[in-house]
Amino acid sequence: MLKQYLQFKLSQKLSPQQIQLMKLIQLPTQAFEQRLKQELEENPALEGGKEDNDSDFDLDNSDDDYNDNETIEADDINVDDYLSDDEIPDYRTQVNNYSSDDDEKSIPYAAGMSFTQHLINQLNTYRLDDEEREIAEFLVGSVDESGYIRRSLSDIMDDLAFTQNVYTTEDKIEHILRIVHQLDPAGVGARNLQECLSIQLHRREKTPNVELAINIIDNAFDQFTKKHYKKLLQKFDISEMQLKDAISEIEHLNPKPGGSYSGNNRIVEHVVPDFAIKIVDGELELTLNGRNAPELHVSREYNNMLKGYKESKDKSKSQKDAVIFIKQKLDAAKWFIEAIKQRQQTLFVTMSAIMHYQKEYFLSGDERKLKPMILKDIADEISMDVSTVSRVANSKYVDTPYGTKLIKEFFSESMKNDQGEDVSTREIKKILETVIEEENKRKPLTDETLASILKEKGYPIARRTVAKYREQLDIPVARLRKKI
Repeated sequence: MLKQYLQFKLSQKLSPQQIQLMKLIQLPTQAFEQRLKQELEENPALEGGKEDNDSDFDLDNSDDDYNDNETIEADDINVDDYLSDDEIPDYRTQVNNYSSDDDEKSIPYAAGMSFTQHLINQLNTYRLDDEEREIAEFLVGSVDESGYIRRSLSDIMDDLAFTQNVYTTEDKIEHILRIVHQLDPAGVGARNLQECLSIQLHRREKTPNVELAINIIDNAFDQFTKKHYKKLLQKFDISEMQLKDAISEIEHLNPKPGGSYSGNNRIVEHVVPDFAIKIVDGELELTLNGRNAPELHVSREYNNMLKGYKESKDKSKSQKDAVIFIKQKLDAAKWFIEAIKQRQQTLFVTMSAIMHYQKEYFLSGDERKLKPMILKDIADEISMDVSTVSRVANSKYVDTPYGTKLIKEFFSESMKNDQGEDVSTREIKKILETVIEEENKRKPLTDETLASILKEKGYPIARRTVAKYREQLDIPVARLRKKI
């Protein structure tokens, strides 16, 4: 049975402009510069750099109600709205705090060959027939950036057949792999950590410590990784000092031989702080990176086109089509400049609220003085949505007197101490980290003991909570922290 009825409901929809603004706010400085460059390329009505003072385009007189989806008729456009007799439009009166200190410094990179080419060059010193060379080069091409070959020999054999038309056996590939293992850096081409460490140890001068280390890695790797030292002492009938010396040899090996190659042309990521906080006369001073405040203006050429259309008596269809296009580009340029203003304001207001909320920390640098702070605290403070604060916090960095920090690191949940006061979980984690650093590594503290110590210090938390915080700090369990 079909029924018809009316239903009223309220719903919120974000306009395309609002969505774009949110995306702009989320961008860190370097990504923002890329977005700015893209907009300048795509919109000929938008130009960067300084504008002559005699420009008579007034951005604020643009039509704010423009919608890309509307059908526009040229006769409906009031050209006067886009023209002004003002000699100095308002965008010329904006202060630009871009200083020479904010200029992007170019970083010279030394030219070099790729890691793969470095290995292939070494293969040229070996006598190999055509098939062996194809297999060797394929194996070298399978080495990842850490220096490992993380594929089975059967997969490699199949790939050689399908892609290189080389039909061979796993034994032949194993034989060529032994040659790859002789290449530098030592350990390259290993299929797992055990093989990587073993290859490096076999390259070393055979001292008693090295021979014992080889024996441990080749025959008791599982017990070694789980730090079952008593079992190792019994298995090899050695003293604690001998085991300690052998472990010292292993600890000096490189678990990622590919990472040690200085010639691999990897992109080095540089964090560009979006804000800077300085202490001036005992007070905090916040600045926004000047690269977030570019100088933009609307093209005079487009302004002149509008003038020409207005003064023309006989308006042709092509002129009308052109003025519609010009209006769209001018509105887009106007919106983009306005969005950048809003972005600057949102970033500054949000970071300013965070700075004042965590004033004690920024003045001292002591992480124990970080107050409990969640996104909602800052959102309520600046009367903005939680999602906006999240966009600022998740992707922006601030330069402080104590190093460059990711803003979201200043947020933490609260927990009550034995005095009933709210303290930051960051404070508890810092104390936990300090206690573990100072423990006797021969007898590391269990999570239960750590919980008791924290309780004595005034933080009554459960053992499972200690375990959670320890994992968040990337600290292993007591048995894996043990040293002899």
